Amino acid sequence: MGLVAVAAIVLPALLAPVLPLKDPDITRLDQRLLPPLSEGFLLGTDSLGRDLLSRLLWGTRVSLAVALLGTGLAAAAGTLIGLAAAWYRRLVDALLMRGIDVLMAFPYLLLALSIVAVLGPGLRNATLAIALVNIPFFARTVRGAALSLREQEFLAAARLSGLSDARILATELLPNVLPLILVTLASTIGWMVLETAGLSFLGLGAQPPQADLGSMLGQGRVLLATASHVALLPGGVLFVLVVGLNLLGDGARDALDPRVSGTGADTLTPTLSRGEREFVRDHTVLRVSGLTTGFVSAGSFLPAVRKIDLVIRPGESVALVGESGSGKSLTALSLLGLIEPPGLILEGSIRLLGEELRGTPSSRLQRLRGRHIGYVPQDPMTSLNPLFTVGEQLIESLTVHQPLGREEARSRAISLLESVRIPDASRRLEAWPHELSGGMRQRVAIALALAHEPELLIADEPTTGLDVTTQAQVLDLLRELCQRKGTALLFITHDFGVVSELCERVVVLYAGEVVEEAATEVLLRNPRHPYTRRLLACVPRLGEPERTLEAIPGQPPRLEERPPGCAFAPRCTFAQPRCQQTPVVLSEHGTAHHVRCLRAGDEEEAA
Repeated sequence: MGLVAVAAIVLPALLAPVLPLKDPDITRLDQRLLPPLSEGFLLGTDSLGRDLLSRLLWGTRVSLAVALLGTGLAAAAGTLIGLAAAWYRRLVDALLMRGIDVLMAFPYLLLALSIVAVLGPGLRNATLAIALVNIPFFARTVRGAALSLREQEFLAAARLSGLSDARILATELLPNVLPLILVTLASTIGWMVLETAGLSFLGLGAQPPQADLGSMLGQGRVLLATASHVALLPGGVLFVLVVGLNLLGDGARDALDPRVSGTGADTLTPTLSRGEREFVRDHTVLRVSGLTTGFVSAGSFLPAVRKIDLVIRPGESVALVGESGSGKSLTALSLLGLIEPPGLILEGSIRLLGEELRGTPSSRLQRLRGRHIGYVPQDPMTSLNPLFTVGEQLIESLTVHQPLGREEARSRAISLLESVRIPDASRRLEAWPHELSGGMRQRVAIALALAHEPELLIADEPTTGLDVTTQAQVLDLLRELCQRKGTALLFITHDFGVVSELCERVVVLYAGEVVEEAATEVLLRNPRHPYTRRLLACVPRLGEPERTLEAIPGQPPRLEERPPGCAFAPRCTFAQPRCQQTPVVLSEHGTAHHVRCLRAGDEEEAA
């Protein structure tokens, strides 16, 4: 869209010298203020009878030339300052950056006006002014990027090889910050056009008879009541050009940003028909198939969650269990569509009530989040904005997803707080998040997640950091709300004690893979995977004070060091050579009991 908008304005302007246009500066008082589509004047004339089409095209050339020149000067000076400050540090850094701070202390447009007022009006001085006030943006950006690279080994090697500072800056450091400079350039040109137009609008830029978009807009301002096209035409061109340049800059940023480039794009999947959706609603709330999520690093993809299959039915509570780093939270974020670069959902299907979420536009996901799928984070302060009261955040969520008035939403917010057992709910509505205890904040987070009675609630370790009494209250609250409203629950935890009290089915994750899945009672009574057994061995039991709790030796494998076979084999006391060499599939061992272990079948035969 940005490219189309910019091309529609820039290409005709570039072709102005070869197009059969009238002289933009010739006045014809007998043909003044002609409307658009007049004979011989496609866009009409201004107050002096000058051809508006010709002046628009030539004026656009002037505005673009000044903006490009100003951007180039600002980028060159800012880059030099940023590189020097980052490389030499100490006194040089202090002097240069304090000078930049002085420039940034003034509103940049006011500073530009002051500079032009001192130097005198004209395009040359306007160009210098806008270049000068934009130097700080480039200098700070380049300095920040260069500081992160300064201690890298390749720069140390360059210093040891005897290269001069100038050569290191030009051949080693500059190429590594160049993509960031180009991104900043692309996103700055549009603002430069606007700043140039602003100075010309005030009579400090282009001087008569020369035209640019700002001066044309300023001259047409007094004619808005009698000949509005004289001002609306340059204003419209300026609007389309600036918006197009900003969109184009955003596109260039995405294309040049190493965190985004190369991650690919998902294709949209059509949603089910209403009848199909109702059929699926009766059987499954969430169906995940072959979900693989990971991170792009050095041009390669490192999977952190592999081939996850998961089905949750209405009213069912399912636990996702595993050590820290096993992929539980990453799975939850994948379901919510909250994976950000360099993270990437490589493949798989995520269906909520029959609707495919993977590849769905963000606008649609925003409508689904909260309304059909709720999320309770591990730390409630990550979902509560410290700058707004609890009531403001609840009311905002309610009015965004439901056609409620302010008073109706407030009444509903009080009811929500009461439903999560917060005493004196009407007064708590005016409380700030920091004024509430951890347990109270967690209840508010649950109220936010359940505000619209979603079909699926994802709770990511919501009792971590709470005292035992508060944990029990939160768990009782979740159980009661899910049973009363029929909400399906995906409960992420590493605590089997919580699982036994709350969940009907357990999915055990290790190194991003499902290693065991079964009904809670079955899994707790007869765990088949060695990893599940070791997790259960870490759970204290009442009445067994002599029982020794043994930690699992070793650490989960790094993403880039994962063995081709069983990921748990290096920590497993029962591992055999084939375990680390042979890929292990998730197979069924008993009714609805799935295990990813080569020895699970051996145990069945022995039994």
